[in-house]
Amino acid sequence: MPRLTTEQVGGGDFSWLGSAHGISNARTETLDVSAFTKATHYPKGYIPSGTPVARIGTGLVPYDPAAETTTAAGVLAGFILTNQSVVGTADFAVPLIDHGRVKTSKLPVSFTAPTGAKRGETTFVFVA
Repeated sequence: MPRLTTEQVGGGDFSWLGSAHGISNARTETLDVSAFTKATHYPKGYIPSGTPVARIGTGLVPYDPAAETTTAAGVLAGFILTNQSVVGTADFAVPLIDHGRVKTSKLPVSFTAPTGAKRGETTFVFVA
């Protein structure tokens, strides 16, 4: 008998989106799983929709507002659009939204809108 698993796949909590603008234009990026820790970033087994990320090299890592802009972890690349199950340690593709309206109070993590160079190449309108 094969070992079967059941996984419930859902979009996630989209209350952080202030509008539908940008959703259909999410682009595919690679998530660097080694940069995320289970206890901090995905204690429920998935990285939640609305998680802010930065890009280092070709992979997405957790956005760190305290990091300098020269490290790239301090430059916002965007937000993960849908919940992403983490199984194993292999990097995988995720949808990234890099423009639109974001309700910062509804994000799954504490977040202060970045300014200047920390905004990267994103185009967001941040609202409370």
